Amino acid sequence: MTKGRTTTFEERVQAVMDCIQNGKDYQNIMKTHRVSYQQIYSWVRKFEKDGMDALMDRRGRQKPVAELTDTERFALELKRLEKENERLRMENDFLKKLEEIERRSR
Repeated sequence: MTKGRTTTFEERVQAVMDCIQNGKDYQNIMKTHRVSYQQIYSWVRKFEKDGMDALMDRRGRQKPVAELTDTERFALELKRLEKENERLRMENDFLKKLEEIERRSR
């Protein structure tokens, strides 16, 4: 089995096209493109199901605010407010501790 490596969109498309043209010879494609059998098989399945766009790496993608539904927008705002609230709580605790230390050192 080949060690995992990062591939570009173009490499994935080329590997899938080569595989389909060679009658889905996964073993041969695996060696020529230096990726695992499972990876080639997965890319071919994605390509056949959803087309070329399915081969794009969408990890970490966030929807733009314009694409969000009202519920998603509300959840995002709630999450932001919770983070801000937690930050302020930590800041308040820090200031209290600092005050206590200064009071003890006098």
